[in-house]
Amino acid sequence: MNPDALQKAALNVAQALSPELVLAQIVGDLAREPGVALARIWLLGPGDICNTCVMRQECPDQTHCLHLVASSGSSLVDPHQTWSDTQGRFRRFPLGVRKVGQVGASGESQLLHVSGGSRWVADLAWAEREGIASFAGQPLVFRGETLGVLAVFSRTEMSETTFGWLRTFADHAATALANARAFEELHTLRRQLEHERDYLRDEIKSVHSFGHIVGQSAAIQQVLQQVEVVASSEATVLVEGESGTGKELIALALHEQSPRANRPLVRVNCASIPRDLFESEFFGHVKGSFTGANRDRAGRFQVADGGTLFLDEVGEIPLDLQGKLLRALQEGAFSRIGEDQERSVDVRVIAATNRDLQAEVQAGRFREDLYYRLTVFPIRVPPLRDRRDDIPLLAQHFLDKGITGKQRPPKLQRDDVDRLRAHDWPGNVRELQNVMERALISARGGKLLVLLPPALPRTGSSPSDSPTAPLLNDEQMRKLEQDNLVAVLNHHRWKIAGKGGAAEFLGLHPATLTSRLKAMGVERPRTSY
Repeated sequence: MNPDALQKAALNVAQALSPELVLAQIVGDLAREPGVALARIWLLGPGDICNTCVMRQECPDQTHCLHLVASSGSSLVDPHQTWSDTQGRFRRFPLGVRKVGQVGASGESQLLHVSGGSRWVADLAWAEREGIASFAGQPLVFRGETLGVLAVFSRTEMSETTFGWLRTFADHAATALANARAFEELHTLRRQLEHERDYLRDEIKSVHSFGHIVGQSAAIQQVLQQVEVVASSEATVLVEGESGTGKELIALALHEQSPRANRPLVRVNCASIPRDLFESEFFGHVKGSFTGANRDRAGRFQVADGGTLFLDEVGEIPLDLQGKLLRALQEGAFSRIGEDQERSVDVRVIAATNRDLQAEVQAGRFREDLYYRLTVFPIRVPPLRDRRDDIPLLAQHFLDKGITGKQRPPKLQRDDVDRLRAHDWPGNVRELQNVMERALISARGGKLLVLLPPALPRTGSSPSDSPTAPLLNDEQMRKLEQDNLVAVLNHHRWKIAGKGGAAEFLGLHPATLTSRLKAMGVERPRTSY
């Protein structure tokens, strides 16, 4: 090996974009050098095959070890044989054990020669057959962290000068590997966010795209007029309404009619985020800032820069974190967890909630200043019972949407329409869609079978909706909601997600329902089926 060859190899490695290509390029270029018999890379990973690993008896800690991830070389005895297999006897090395494990544990290079003794050789017969003269082990270190070990088995005795060049090459290789990993993680995150954005876009375009939202009632037309008025501004909008009314579709309509339509729409379901991950989800974190922070992570504010951030179920944000959200909204600035640097973003915020945030403010569960910051332009999406004239149109729309191929969509009968209009629709449009999908599935001989779910008490009814209903305090309301959830779960045999599950019946996302059950302390009885 000479400096020019190693420099060329370093340039080749730097141009590889994926970790797999980087690893293959490193060992491939080294194995092609005169005198090199075998080049291999082990990377630090979890203890995964401890039960079958031949090194188990020597392993002091079965939580982490070195995994063989790349290998390249050729046999002197059999020139047609290549050493690219990574599943052989030495596919794992415990940290601190034998020469490879010692390099990985200490982070220090090792240069050993056969002439100096053969105790370091794991397979002496192989070394003698292949004429191995030297072993060079270099740690792959990036920003003080040992990623793994680069090992070179040479048929010529390696000089200290060549060993030094190999050290420099290993540093370049470690940097290229770390960069490739970061690039891959960013690409994965971007792909996930694009999928999430496209999901909301496809949903509104295929079901209720702005300008084609199904409904002619005065109530829904008023909402669309409000959307048209505020969409082109930068004002923060709070979309209020019961679950299942289509608040997320109104939010997407606002985004698509705004100057930011070609920029990302990033949705955050505040009800599905574990409490201890809220700050990381919103603002991101740097590697090592807390237990489990294995890499740098961009928060939703940063990802939404230049676009729209949709805070769904904003009323679920813990009170002690609302101040940080308020600052980010007011100043357009935030800091990642574990980072002193302040970042600025240009984000328009649309929030949605099915809670009465004014009541939450009065109860001390929601900050008053954050409430006023979010309600610059409030839009209330009406419940389905307040737009009953739209029920026949929506029901037929869902029937038409559910038909595939050349099958003709069945038409609603007058008695079906009357029954649908008379229903209270606690689950709103989402519940109506579920009913019509079940009707299509259950249709016999082209005749629809419209089965309405049993009536359940609505916890959010206003006095005008139920003038004779008893007045309940907060504790009684929560007990009523808990009893209702348990009744629904028992009815659905504690099936939460999927077709025919409790979440579908309630018009909730399964993660939202699971979060509520956890918050209420509701657990499945052991005797349940």
